[in-house]
Amino acid sequence: MNPFQYVRVSSSQSALTAHAKEKGSYFLAGGTNLIDLVKREVIVPEKLVDINKLPMATIEEISTGLRIGALVKNSTLAEHEVVKKHFPLLSLALNAGASAQLRNMATVGGNMMQRTRCSYFYETSMPCNKRSPLEAGPDKNQPNGPSGCGALEGVNRMHAIFGGSSKCIAVHPSDMCIALAALEATVQIQGLKGVRTISFADFHRLPGDTPQKDNTLQPGELIVSIELSSNDFAQHSHYVKVRDRSSYAFALVSAAVALEMKGKTIQQARLALGGVAHKPWRLPQVESFLRGKTASEAVFKEAAQLAMQGAKGYGHNDFKLTLTPQTIIQA
Repeated sequence: MNPFQYVRVSSSQSALTAHAKEKGSYFLAGGTNLIDLVKREVIVPEKLVDINKLPMATIEEISTGLRIGALVKNSTLAEHEVVKKHFPLLSLALNAGASAQLRNMATVGGNMMQRTRCSYFYETSMPCNKRSPLEAGPDKNQPNGPSGCGALEGVNRMHAIFGGSSKCIAVHPSDMCIALAALEATVQIQGLKGVRTISFADFHRLPGDTPQKDNTLQPGELIVSIELSSNDFAQHSHYVKVRDRSSYAFALVSAAVALEMKGKTIQQARLALGGVAHKPWRLPQVESFLRGKTASEAVFKEAAQLAMQGAKGYGHNDFKLTLTPQTIIQA
């Protein structure tokens, strides 16, 4: 491990200023993913800026719904009474993630920022465009291993079936983010130039030609909070996570489903998938199809098939082409 600076700050402004001074700076909160990346030398930081003393660990009801600070622990959020009552989909997804010990340390902002668990990304001797982007060029020094996508022709059982590119087919690992995508959360972001708000759907990105960019944060920006709008999905929402073992495993496929019902008629629908794309995979075309339909297994099967438009397997992960629609139907 290379030596680096460690700075503890107590205000957002001091955090942003400290971060801006070195190009290789990273914000440190729970550290449940960041420390792994440092130990594996996937990233080699020049400075870690500890933000745990910032006043961003509160959950508050607001006129439009709920505001969640970026430093709220995953376990705290999952067990909050307002979340369990009004946003149970989020609570279910959080409790499906990692282990109890990790949920006690991991923060909401850190969960959003976590990197893929692709084995080629974590093994620095293997080719990975996300870790060592091609933009550096073949003659440039590549401190983190060779470029290319080892998963395309390699072991790709855990990899994407939607939204991949010739540069990367890694998947986003979070459970929490799948629920937040379905619930149409918004994200408050602070930089040296001020605060901006974006939709959760616009926070993460597909790999395209720049797979090293997981999200749309600008250099030096900091997640401040997440906001959820009040809705009528609480009574008819569920999160299904299919994985190799029942705890501490990432999703092969997951589905976050929320329905607003009037009798047996679906008034509104929300659907997002995990374990299948570089970002939480929202399905607006399926939501539109379900609106106004009578809830039935036949309708759900039709919706699940519609959800698979554009899906592509890469060999080892071809089973996801069958598992994904079944997961949607079950949810």
